[in-house]
Amino acid sequence: MTREKTDFWVGLFVLLGLVALVFLALRAGNLSSFSLAPTYEVQAHFDNLGGLKVRAPVKSSGVVVGRVTGISFDNTTYRAVVTLSLEAQYKFPDDSSASILTSGLLGEQYIGITPGGDDKMLAQDSTIQYTQSAVVLEELISKFLYSSADKEGTASSGTPAAEPHKP
Repeated sequence: MTREKTDFWVGLFVLLGLVALVFLALRAGNLSSFSLAPTYEVQAHFDNLGGLKVRAPVKSSGVVVGRVTGISFDNTTYRAVVTLSLEAQYKFPDDSSASILTSGLLGEQYIGITPGGDDKMLAQDSTIQYTQSAVVLEELISKFLYSSADKEGTASSGTPAAEPHKP
């Protein structure tokens, strides 16, 4: 093999390695499915975001219809404000609801949009009025444990045992 052929194959191998690294970086940064389609932004207010992150998907019926573009905190209502960038080809009624959901038991969190029935559609800078916050697994476990402890406490502290009859 000549020196030029060897240099060509080494260069090709290095180029493929760089393409693979860029692909992995985009996958790790959740940017692999970015789109250049026109979008419109809407906001939703939540009591608890759980582990929701910027660039998380926004889905409706399992289809990715947008991304989370911003997360902030409202100092007057003490709620989290999430900015959603929805693709313009997907229109949702004004009374649609947004929920923070989890893929699988411990998967990534995303926002699910359930369409409403209103004739007016969400537009740029609209606010989704009906929201459901994230279900935090730790809170569920603690509620279950505390309710179990309360039931145990009331069952054992019910009526006192009858004393033996003394003649």
